[in-house]
Amino acid sequence: MTAIEIGGMEDHVHALITLPSTLSLSKAMQLLKGNSSKWIHETFPERQAFEWQEGYGAFSIGVSGIETTVDYIKRQGEHHRQRSFKEELIEFLKKHNQSYDDTMLD
Repeated sequence: MTAIEIGGMEDHVHALITLPSTLSLSKAMQLLKGNSSKWIHETFPERQAFEWQEGYGAFSIGVSGIETTVDYIKRQGEHHRQRSFKEELIEFLKKHNQSYDDTMLD
């Protein structure tokens, strides 16, 4: 697993990563969440209450989309001054004809 770009806001994180064919997405998320939680707890003792939410969202992109996606991740602050993460995600899911359960987005 290789991180290309990671960034986010107070309530969510975006990570553009490459996964080898031998690593499932669920295992990658388990490793990312587990290792980052350990690092946060060890590095910031005042953040002992930190925990990740149970779920996650994952989307694949082609090689031609890397530059645009990196730029998107770097500009999260700008995106969310105009609309919330939840609003943006719902718009994205609808645009790509993806069904969702509203309770997944809380």
